[in-house]
Amino acid sequence: MMNKVGSRARLYVQYQDVVRKQLKDTLKLANIMEVPRLEKVVLNIGVKKSVGDSKTLQLVEKTLAAIAGQSTVRTNARKSIATFKIREGMPVGICVTLRRENMYIFLDKLITLSLPKVRDFQGLSPVFDGRGGYNIGIKEWGIFPEADDISIDHSFGLNISIHTSTHHDEHAYELLKSLGMPFRKR
Repeated sequence: MMNKVGSRARLYVQYQDVVRKQLKDTLKLANIMEVPRLEKVVLNIGVKKSVGDSKTLQLVEKTLAAIAGQSTVRTNARKSIATFKIREGMPVGICVTLRRENMYIFLDKLITLSLPKVRDFQGLSPVFDGRGGYNIGIKEWGIFPEADDISIDHSFGLNISIHTSTHHDEHAYELLKSLGMPFRKR
């Protein structure tokens, strides 16, 4: 893969060698083990069209697996909702959880390849969830190079949820900023 240095992901090597030491000094932490780190990245796509068409769900599953680099899981409806013609247990979305090396490879690809392809990109919002987590909403999955290979009539949106080991939004912001996440000015 293009994002690997030796046997480790490039972004992980950067985190281990440079970012951890900088964050320890910047955040004035006493111990290197207190430095925030990435725990997991969750990709999620809700598919309303899958209620009537199972082929759409299969294509979305195939595309998300190509984007993430690992197999996906179908999410099912917990409750029946008559207005949307959804019954309990029907597949309504696809998700995948990335950890360790796959997580760093995906984030590297997101930061260096995909986000610069967004039209009129002004930077990401620096608003966190209050517990050190960060969510990104992507309107079209076409910004990922793997999605171009798979032809589908409709483009779907994608939610990316980044979980960190810290419960402080400021620490999580500094971690993602030092990894190269393009935030807007505060």
